[in-house]
Amino acid sequence: MTRKPVLWFAPQTCARVTLTALEEIGQPFDTRLIAFMAGEHRQPDFLSVNPSGKVPALETGDGVIVQNGAILSYLADMFPEARLLPHPVDARERSRILAELFRCSSDLHPLVTRFVMSPTISTDAADAPRIRAKAGEALALQLAPLERRLDAQPWMLGQDWSILDAYLAWIWFRITGVGFDQRDYSALQTHYAKACERPSAIAALAHEAKAQTELKARGLFFQPPPADKA
Repeated sequence: MTRKPVLWFAPQTCARVTLTALEEIGQPFDTRLIAFMAGEHRQPDFLSVNPSGKVPALETGDGVIVQNGAILSYLADMFPEARLLPHPVDARERSRILAELFRCSSDLHPLVTRFVMSPTISTDAADAPRIRAKAGEALALQLAPLERRLDAQPWMLGQDWSILDAYLAWIWFRITGVGFDQRDYSALQTHYAKACERPSAIAALAHEAKAQTELKARGLFFQPPPADKA
């Protein structure tokens, strides 16, 4: 990566995971804030970066990279000394690591969107509780094996932290922030608390806090409603 990367992000989105990865790497980078409530994700300037209109998007010397899984895999390869992901010894090991990354991005992440954003998914407000309830059931199914895993080991992939732990921590933050029942997930609660103590996670939250202050000043900060108000 021959130029300073630029991360397009918005606070509380999954771009927090990429922010954490960049802070973990420790190299300089810039950020660009997207205000979704102002429709900036649909404006030509950003669509020229990511035609999907989604964050994160990472501008690098190798071009623009989108989709969190692809970005995290790229950063892990470009900065192996940061140990964002384990170094695979063969194709089988690499596929195992990628499967865990896709578990977060493909299995859990879409359910997070349904659970958190249920009031905005349907034009019928009465559907929101049903959408959230179904998403909650699916989340419980997906999180159960991770609860068992983290009851037996400290981090997602074993004894060492990886960027997957930042991804899971963001997922936990998003769903519990709108009322997901935490009572059966003591290991996930412990994991989240530990993940949030990491200096890279603290630095990522500082980026978000600054962005939230700007959005609030512009009247453009969105906070999803809790379950009892969906």
